[in-house]
Amino acid sequence: MDVHSESVRSYNMSRIKGKNTKPEIKVRKFLFSKGYRYRINVKSLPGSPDIVLTKYKIAIFVNGCFWHGHTSCKKYVIPKTNTEWWLNKIMSNKERDLQKETALKELGWNVFVIWECGLLNKVFLGTMEALILKIEKVNQKN
Repeated sequence: MDVHSESVRSYNMSRIKGKNTKPEIKVRKFLFSKGYRYRINVKSLPGSPDIVLTKYKIAIFVNGCFWHGHTSCKKYVIPKTNTEWWLNKIMSNKERDLQKETALKELGWNVFVIWECGLLNKVFLGTMEALILKIEKVNQKN
């Protein structure tokens, strides 16, 4: 049973952003500061990746730990109300993520996922350095 009325829950859910989230912007600013140029939310690619480095054929998804079921993370907490619905919602998100990643790889794209918890201030630079290393590795192959 939900603690909110249907109209309140609907309003709350409508306020959740799908594009230009703070974690996405944080990653984009870092990449730009390192000289990488990108496109955002490219609709012509499967799943409209959050960040696309066309030059390197790299698609980056910046995933929220809760919404995408990052099971090894403290931010992923299963709600105590309406649990079954939330579990189904998160599971369908995970399945869709896998489909998007598979479709992109079949088209020859390199896919990287950055988790929201990896963007916390204490681990941000480590996460971004790992991303840069992956990008450079792809660049060396080309």
